[in-house]
Order: sequence, then C-alpha cells, then structure tokens
Amino acid sequence: MANYIGQDAEGFFNGMGERYFYGLRKQEDGSIYLAVVDQMNPDDQITINVPGEVAENYDGFDFGQDFFEGRDVNHEKVFANLKYEQYRWDYQKINYYINDDGILVARLNQPYDYGA
Repeated sequence: MANYIGQDAEGFFNGMGERYFYGLRKQEDGSIYLAVVDQMNPDDQITINVPGEVAENYDGFDFGQDFFEGRDVNHEKVFANLKYEQYRWDYQKINYYINDDGILVARLNQPYDYGA
C-alpha cells in the first residue's frame, strides 16, 4: 500500500490527457507508415481523410478515442479516404522501431535515432 500526498497515481495519470496521436497506415508498396503527432507542437497537424468523395470519408473521428477498424476481415479498407487505418492516443512519447532481430520495439519516453 502506498501513501499519497495530494492526487493519487490513478488521478495523476488520468489527468495527463492524450497528448500524442499515433496513426498507422499501409502504403501502396506494402510498407507500413507510422505518423506521430504531438499536440503541443504548433507545427504538427492531424489529417484524417485524404481528398476524395465525401461519401467515402471517415466521419467517426473523436479526440482521444482509439480506432482499429480501418480494414475488414479480407484486409480491404473500410473507408476509402481514411488516411490512417488504425490510430491511438497516448500521453507518453513512444518511439517505435524494428530491432536487428526483426522485432517491433516500443520505447517509452526515450529518444531513438532513426538515422537519415
């Protein structure tokens, strides 16, 4: 059991909010692209839909709500204009990379040099 002065740990972490947006999409060449948007950076922005027919837009975007249903069971896009087929929010800075063994690694609050 821990003793707290002021706000407890759950209240502290719940109050941090979702600062970072992580958007994942499959490129035309089959590679995976991950976008990281820091809401505290005035130069970062989130684009949910690419230009196209309005009927093919995804209109369920809600700040702070994760979304993982951008592809159906046959791996086809559900919304043609949706830029990120999966996205999530987090209060922590997460640096994703693939290590030398081919394993996807998530590094929390620690920088990672992706190279040029």
